[in-house]
Amino acid sequence: MSNAAMIDRYRWWEIILIYCGIALFLFFVLSPFVEGFLVSLKPLSQLFSSPYRFWPENGSFDAYRTMWISVPGFGRYIFNSFFISTIVTLIVLGLVIPAAYAFAKFEFRGMGILLGAFLTVNMFSGAVLLIPLFRLMRSMGVLNTYLAMIVPGVAFLIPSAIWLLRTYMIRIPQELNEAAYMDGASHFYTLRRVILPIAMPGIIVVAITTFIGAYAQQFIFALTFNSKTEYMPLPVGLFAYFGKQEVIWNELMAASFVGIAPAMVVIFFLQRYLVGGLTAGAVKQ
Repeated sequence: MSNAAMIDRYRWWEIILIYCGIALFLFFVLSPFVEGFLVSLKPLSQLFSSPYRFWPENGSFDAYRTMWISVPGFGRYIFNSFFISTIVTLIVLGLVIPAAYAFAKFEFRGMGILLGAFLTVNMFSGAVLLIPLFRLMRSMGVLNTYLAMIVPGVAFLIPSAIWLLRTYMIRIPQELNEAAYMDGASHFYTLRRVILPIAMPGIIVVAITTFIGAYAQQFIFALTFNSKTEYMPLPVGLFAYFGKQEVIWNELMAASFVGIAPAMVVIFFLQRYLVGGLTAGAVKQ
């Protein structure tokens, strides 16, 4: 079998086609973000000018300053989104780590049915279950609180997190479990001292994907289960303001980019763990 790198096995024109395909994919993925950022730099007079100018003339960051005044409580909205996502992530990890360990390392009756049920839950959109969830939140007395957004977020993110972490833990050799058992270690001790250090890259991947998922799905739950400004996450806060007045597009784009900054910071600092966790165990030594 040839030891040459896979990229060296392609002809020159095939390599060009590969890179052209990658460039085309990145163009469609990144162009909305680039356009949105340029809109945030343009004065309003240029947004609807004809012919349309892609690159702003006399662009500035004025919209980033004025939107703090235009959107009352904007800082609070960002804090709420970050706080809700963080709490959801911590709860999901606390529940998913032992569950994924059990599904990966033990055989028990009904395991396949439970895993199938988790997949079934992921097939339902949150919008489909809004009415029963609203009644449940009302019966629990948690409407207009953080819990009204945390509880559904945890429920909808647990199934995918279990599947993702279980797939990673399956790659951990079963002999480690057996050796710990022969030494008299309990399952909890084995999980805490043996499995967790090895599974840390996979846990970080689950934490990042859960945080991003919680940050992205706040709108529909917050819009339904909360009416108090002090608990509003960023998506509902922006919707409540820009939905009632004339839309100031450059300020809206500026607020959107500032709002996604916490998630981008998390991804930026943890991206090496994310890549490492996704690729760890992919090649068996």
